[in-house]
Amino acid sequence: MNAPDRPRPYQSYVYAYPHKTAYRPLESRPELSALWAAERKDALALYLHVPFCEVRCGFCNLFTRIGAPGELTTRYLDALDRQATAVRDALGDDVPVRFAAAAFGGGTPTFLTADELDRLCDIAEKRMGADLSAVPLSVETSPATATADRLAVLAERGATRLSIGVQSFVAEEAKAAVRPQRGSDVVAALDRIRASRVPVLNVDLIYGIDGQTPRSWRYSLDAAMSWQPEELYLYPLYVRPLTGLGGRARSDDDAWDARRLDFYRQGRDHLVAHGYEQVSMRMFRRSGAPAAAFDDHACQTDGMIGLGCGARSYTSRLHYSFDYAVATAEVRGIIDAYTATEDFTRAEVGYAVDDDEARRRHLLQSLLQAEGMSRAAYRTRFGGEVDDDFGPELERFAQRGWLDAAAPADLLRLGPEGLAHSDALGPELFSPGVRVRMAAYEPK
Repeated sequence: MNAPDRPRPYQSYVYAYPHKTAYRPLESRPELSALWAAERKDALALYLHVPFCEVRCGFCNLFTRIGAPGELTTRYLDALDRQATAVRDALGDDVPVRFAAAAFGGGTPTFLTADELDRLCDIAEKRMGADLSAVPLSVETSPATATADRLAVLAERGATRLSIGVQSFVAEEAKAAVRPQRGSDVVAALDRIRASRVPVLNVDLIYGIDGQTPRSWRYSLDAAMSWQPEELYLYPLYVRPLTGLGGRARSDDDAWDARRLDFYRQGRDHLVAHGYEQVSMRMFRRSGAPAAAFDDHACQTDGMIGLGCGARSYTSRLHYSFDYAVATAEVRGIIDAYTATEDFTRAEVGYAVDDDEARRRHLLQSLLQAEGMSRAAYRTRFGGEVDDDFGPELERFAQRGWLDAAAPADLLRLGPEGLAHSDALGPELFSPGVRVRMAAYEPK
């Protein structure tokens, strides 16, 4: 068993804080115009969510449904258009409104047809005012939906990054992860993406799949690198409730943790040895590749507008979204309710961000990046020292060997073991209030 001061390395992927399971219905249902009235709006991020996939992978707990019967995609885009109009009106024109980056996620945005993708881009540009040809635009896709006509639309409209979930180049492993795909389809999709000349290709891989071996993991890494992707994401497999793999009990958690750590270290070292730089626990960027990141958007401080029933929006004081679910029937109900909504002028579900939560979020989102966090930047923003606000936590991380003792004095940075344990370190910085809400959330 893990020692008390050595938590399990794989607890939670902290891609946003607070997690949506901490969100609750907002009794006041505040107007968006009031929420955004005093916010900076000169470097916003824009995210459009498409909650449809052709299949649902066994590990997936994203907000998405399989297929879109009837005219559901049309109704969804109609609702997205109404929401965008209401949100842009709420932002007002008293101060300049500018989007510094955009992303289409899901689900699988390329589940939409080429014409529907064109309309999605129109909503971003004509309704929200985002200049997709002038800012980074990242789009998620899949082997089955990365067709030439769809990719042509995205390339023409300014996409700078395409991210494709391959997960494994070994057929037996893809099957074990309940990831229906043919190797020939994966190769054809990657070939089409490269032919589209979108500057940045990202390939997602998963380690810890049943039956995976060091040899087969190396095979997938090499197969991915043969396409010279600018970015590679290495994800540990999680078995979550209400997913295709969720019913599989694991009596060997310690052994599985050890295997996943071994796979992680093998993958990290292999990519670094082949010219990739580690950006975070999961992300690796090929040396010299163009960065598809947000050049002038800081996720710690700048706001985000999320459109779609699975998207979240951030102001400095409130994170808000719609209801969240994983189970098929619940997801369908939320999507149906969204497509029937006429009034998008109020926030419905969310979490209030006070000063303590803002400090935690800033530390989390900075520390989990390989470049670390500037103590001076923290001091400038919050008027105090990070070591005073989070002394016990940082001391604990240091004792575990997670902090880089050789970092410059002003830089708080994780060492190799800290990055390897990001999914344990992140949850330890959750506030008591967030922990209580997440624990009380009933999966649906």
